[in-house]
Amino acid sequence: MPVYSADALHVALGGRTILHDLHFTVEPGSWVALVGPNGSGKTTLLRALGGLLPYSGALMLDEQTLDSWKPRDLARRLAFVRQSPTLAFDFSVEEFVLLGRAPHHGWLEGFSATDRAHVRTALAELDLESFADRSLDTLSGGEQQRVQLAQALAQEAGVLLLDEPTAHLDVHHQFDGMDRVASLDPPRTVIAAFHDLAFAARYADRLLVLDEGRLVAEGSPHDVLTPDLIRSVFRMDADVLAPPDAPLEIRYLSPV
Repeated sequence: MPVYSADALHVALGGRTILHDLHFTVEPGSWVALVGPNGSGKTTLLRALGGLLPYSGALMLDEQTLDSWKPRDLARRLAFVRQSPTLAFDFSVEEFVLLGRAPHHGWLEGFSATDRAHVRTALAELDLESFADRSLDTLSGGEQQRVQLAQALAQEAGVLLLDEPTAHLDVHHQFDGMDRVASLDPPRTVIAAFHDLAFAARYADRLLVLDEGRLVAEGSPHDVLTPDLIRSVFRMDADVLAPPDAPLEIRYLSPV
């Protein structure tokens, strides 16, 4: 049973069509990368999958129409990590991550020792234990990005929607953070938007390539990321190297 199934998915905002009749499925435990030029619709698609935008056509989550899910049930099922968060709250890191446990409680229930144990685990998974008592407004953009991901892990959602999860992170934390997400037990279903094609190819089982709101290619990174596609969609001449048993390497040559 697919986690997501989209059939003629269409999103229009302010009278302008952003996504045009998309058809795709996402299988349990898979990692799907959304790639495409700026303005291609990656963030809009993530927001639609998160139940944050109106849509037409069919969009199913666990074989139930997405717009029929109750908000609390949806919050238990999926977590959305936004691009470039600005966490201007007077909370400590631990308090903010603890909010990820809210969907598991009624409105008047307090947080339990079990909730706080989940928070400690999430902070440890992202090497943030020393940040627990820090105020959010003292953190850099990259540190805030990691804290928001920790909140998503504490939420225990089976589906992670990640919008440019490596933005603002230094090289170590880009790879370290995504390695940790990839090694989560049990595995999560991950749908993530990336600008870096080689980075997407390193982690994703499957790519969805968007261009001007249309799905122009899908499949494994080795099948999809060809010099012809990179030229036509991303307007770059490039060599694509496919070492045996290693991630793709993309050598950009010149803009088209």
